[in-house]
Amino acid sequence: MVKKLRIRVLALALFHQGDHILVGENIHPDSGKVFYRPIGGGVEFGERAADALTREIMEETGAEVRDLRYLCTLENRFEYMGKPGHEICLIFDGAFVDEANQSLDATLRGVDDGEVLFDAMWKPISFFQETDRQLYPDGLLDYLLHEKVNFD
Repeated sequence: MVKKLRIRVLALALFHQGDHILVGENIHPDSGKVFYRPIGGGVEFGERAADALTREIMEETGAEVRDLRYLCTLENRFEYMGKPGHEICLIFDGAFVDEANQSLDATLRGVDDGEVLFDAMWKPISFFQETDRQLYPDGLLDYLLHEKVNFD
């Protein structure tokens, strides 16, 4: 039996400090290349996106978040481990309850069932312009560079 392809809905946190954003560092299993994505995760049926974001960050990092505010929606189509993927990504601004996580030196480890998923770190937006390191979802870098993003 062939598994039906589906669109996955994600809620992602675009936490920021000045010109830095918090992103999880990952390694693409197909290419071995490092890539980055804001932290967050899947929205479950019947769950509001902001609630899913709060839950996912708590489950994976143990950190509490506050002041979530919807920013935009981005669509991401890709291939991962030889299979097509399609995501609708709801992007939120917000902050951590523990202000130590807002420090540019802070890192957060994302863990699920004892497996390390990512290490989240603060990166300047210019890092993604000056290197070949990919920022996902598709369109996020353009959004940061060209939209009038009001983080206040």
